[in-house]
Amino acid sequence: MLTKRVNSLSPSLTIAISTLANELKAEGKDIISFSAGEPDFGTPEIIKNEAKKALDADFTRYTAVPGTPQLQKAVVEKLKRDNNLNYKPSQIITSNGAKHSLFNLFQALIEDGDEVIIGAPYWVTYPELVTYSGGKSIIIQTTDKDGFKITAKKLKEAITKKTKMLILTTPSNPTGSVYTKTELQEIADVLKDTDIFVASDEMYEKLVYDVEFTAAASISEDMYKRTITINGLSKSVAMTGWRFGYLASPNDELISAMKKLQSQSTSNINSITQQAAIVALLGKADADIEMMRKEFQKRRDLAVKLFNASSKLSVLKPDGAFYLFVNIQKVTNDSMKFCKQLLEEKGVALVPGVGFGSEGYFRFSFATDEKNIKEGIARIIAFCDNY
Repeated sequence: MLTKRVNSLSPSLTIAISTLANELKAEGKDIISFSAGEPDFGTPEIIKNEAKKALDADFTRYTAVPGTPQLQKAVVEKLKRDNNLNYKPSQIITSNGAKHSLFNLFQALIEDGDEVIIGAPYWVTYPELVTYSGGKSIIIQTTDKDGFKITAKKLKEAITKKTKMLILTTPSNPTGSVYTKTELQEIADVLKDTDIFVASDEMYEKLVYDVEFTAAASISEDMYKRTITINGLSKSVAMTGWRFGYLASPNDELISAMKKLQSQSTSNINSITQQAAIVALLGKADADIEMMRKEFQKRRDLAVKLFNASSKLSVLKPDGAFYLFVNIQKVTNDSMKFCKQLLEEKGVALVPGVGFGSEGYFRFSFATDEKNIKEGIARIIAFCDNY
């Protein structure tokens, strides 16, 4: 009865763990969850106030499919100010979160048999969208020993005549790794003289620690032309439920195709969200972003110290995002079994590394308070000691 396309999709392990955690919590069990992929802070007041103004002004009608002219202009200004990238408003599309932006992109670009290079650990949705689009995921495996980043050498070895796209995620979900300008330049050198597109997912751009963020499209004119930048406001200003993502590309033909697709699927995104997003894009919530970034950095340092004090666990200190990708290979290589037992026995919810394409790890979100971090890690270490 169902199509091959929809049957090709796998359920999200992140959602599966969260569902089990909620069921146990509903039964009255003491559950600490580190599985959430969203900030624990509220949306800044300046953004909420703009939403209220939009409601009071009855800004509740359809808008242009890619967003209002004012919103597209705000995205253009953000990309110029923060990343030194120049786009026309017509080269911007806003969508219902970055996941929607990626869906539009893959549907517009990937055909049966096209190969898409993805570094593992990867965000769970990438290979699913490739499969749904008829493509084939070519996975480059990385580990904590190489900073969870693909190298120019590995990229060159993975490229074939069928390669259509490379997906870059910087900072990374689930590892928090951030590509340096030099590393991006080396990747750009490999891609030169090819027709390979780059999808650069930069959702966690504002949440970096001890390093500088570099946008992939800013590396060179060649990278600018081949790169589609995907970003949004879910993580940086705690707007996950508002559903705001955007995509930028100088390829007018590609942008036109995605506008056409979105016009026949979801049309424009929520009009209230559009108005509220403008103030964030223009930098008016930067003080709130910095407050969250500093708090995340403190939590990161605490969690890394506690995990690395264990003889059975180890973790690489991430340069961005709000995740740790913890190595459990001294305990087990079955991350799904490990996480399920941990949840049932100790009441701690984590996401198994296998869901991100890397066995022998789990993802730990430090988007929660220090009390939970200390108690949760103590439970994890006690569980490992008796595993």
